[in-house]
Amino acid sequence: MIEAGFAGSSKGDFEAVSAISRAVNTGVCSLARCTEADIRACADALKEAKKPRIHVFIATSPVHREAKLHMDRQQVLEAAIRSIMLAKSLCPEVQFSAEDATRTEPDFLYEIYTAAAKAGASILNIPDTVGYATVQEYGDLVADIHKKVVGERQDIILSTHCHNDLGLGVATSLEGLRRGARQVECTINGLGERAGNAALEEIIMGLETRRDYYGLEHNIRLKEIYRISRMAAGMSGMELSPGKAVVGANAFAHQSGVHQHGVLNNRATYEIMKPEELGIPQGGMVLGKLSGRHALREHAMELGFQLTDHELNRAFAKFKELCDRKKDVTDRDVMAIFREQMHGVGGSYTMNSFQIFSGNKMTSTAIIS
Repeated sequence: MIEAGFAGSSKGDFEAVSAISRAVNTGVCSLARCTEADIRACADALKEAKKPRIHVFIATSPVHREAKLHMDRQQVLEAAIRSIMLAKSLCPEVQFSAEDATRTEPDFLYEIYTAAAKAGASILNIPDTVGYATVQEYGDLVADIHKKVVGERQDIILSTHCHNDLGLGVATSLEGLRRGARQVECTINGLGERAGNAALEEIIMGLETRRDYYGLEHNIRLKEIYRISRMAAGMSGMELSPGKAVVGANAFAHQSGVHQHGVLNNRATYEIMKPEELGIPQGGMVLGKLSGRHALREHAMELGFQLTDHELNRAFAKFKELCDRKKDVTDRDVMAIFREQMHGVGGSYTMNSFQIFSGNKMTSTAIIS
């Protein structure tokens, strides 16, 4: 399921949800506040989706009720029920989120989730909106909601939605899955508000690597993980830290002599995942001034770039020019060329000149026109 945007928030988001609905065969979801205008905008944007879903949310914690909504518990409850019923009349599948659930009174959470299920929501999402919960607390909360709200019902799915403010987004998500959730909301590379959301690739490899512990199946094609990670980094302009788990540049690099010796004898000594299973290139081809267009296109695909013939020709010319001026051409150089051709041709900026000043007793500076 792709949550494609917040259709009621802007014309751009509405058009994005509509375009994605037309383009994919998987489920598409749109987010809505508990307002009629938002919910109807979602329904309109999802008209061409093969499997549409409206995701209704409202804040439930005391600080959000008082400082943001200026509503009491009863008003929040009534708004949620009214909105879910409207969404259900417009869309076959409805999801409900109690925003800031982990800072909400437990008795109110049980009450509003029970009412949401009765009103027609078949997916109940439990957001740790500000990354506040500890792993144990979040797992206990999921288990309690499963016991007190879902029970034996097979038509209700619990979902996790965890942020990474304290670095626990993936850990809390995995614990939520272990304790009864069967949907996990996550993003490629952990992109998201503030410190980001739980990272899809880390969750999937957690489930895959520790199948003995979680006992859960997934239907993600592992070989696509690296490619889509590179694609997301390229399109967002947010490059990954080298130490990023699973897909970072150093995730499978071994510097310590002891580690290198172990890996040379048996990779399992220090590698719990196989990079080739994730689609990570294993250094078979080194690009240089003698490389051809075909090699460049293959490398572009490995890094998550789909170039048209025109873009490839322009990228190849830039690549050859760079090879004449630079001894070692890195993936970062190549990605910069690909991005320029895909997003920057005929763009807003042209560099006229630059001057660099540097020395052993001065601060290096650059002037760019």
